[in-house]
Amino acid sequence: MSQTTHNRHNSTVDPAEIERFSRIADEWWDPTGKFAPLHRLGPVRIGYIRDRAAIHWDREALSGQPLQGLSVLDIGCGGGLLSEPMARLGAAVTGIDAAARNIAVAALHAEKQGLAIDYRQDTAEALAISINQGGGQYDVVLALEIVEHVADVDLFLASIGRLVKPGGLLFLSTLNRTAKAWALAIAGAEYLLGWLPRGTHDWKKFLKPSEVVRGLAAGGIETQEIVGVVYSPLSRAWSLNRTDLDVNYMLFGVAQNATK
Repeated sequence: MSQTTHNRHNSTVDPAEIERFSRIADEWWDPTGKFAPLHRLGPVRIGYIRDRAAIHWDREALSGQPLQGLSVLDIGCGGGLLSEPMARLGAAVTGIDAAARNIAVAALHAEKQGLAIDYRQDTAEALAISINQGGGQYDVVLALEIVEHVADVDLFLASIGRLVKPGGLLFLSTLNRTAKAWALAIAGAEYLLGWLPRGTHDWKKFLKPSEVVRGLAAGGIETQEIVGVVYSPLSRAWSLNRTDLDVNYMLFGVAQNATK
């Protein structure tokens, strides 16, 4: 990837991004607050993960707990908006985030909900390194709406791939680097509509699907599907669209080989 060479510190953490999200961490669970777009995205994201995982492991998606017995790692978990639904679907969930304040908010909310989720302040690359020292891999790894905020994309994509058990699944969602994405996700969502705080996204850090697929392959992930996630102003809801990848998109892949 021409725009994503390794930085000299071999870290995916962008201190400015961590500070930005730490300042608004208390708003994670406010459906009308600064994270309202993620709340609206929730049903589509959760349904996509549930359905693809159920097919992969030959389970009934609507059985109540189709992820029972599976381990899930939620990378960049924030306040736990994905971790909690995964736990309710039966998974043993670990959530990691580089911001201590996010972890504190997530842990407190999960405790109030009676959910046992292992929250840790950690990074994907640190966990990937720990595999060689006996650290664990996961049946399912989630990296949703995070890759566009990291400092070293190549390192991040390779690391998250290595965290998936052979035969396990990786799910990723992000924004495409197109003019339409700049117009809708930045000019529209941040400046005109005020859905997100100004400065939340940097268009130069958006990634084309081909770049993500190539980066994940370095971590042993073979991409199986890429779908667009499209917002309808009329219904005020998100939906999947297989032909429109211009702004938001999601993908999943399968880990091909054991980590060396």
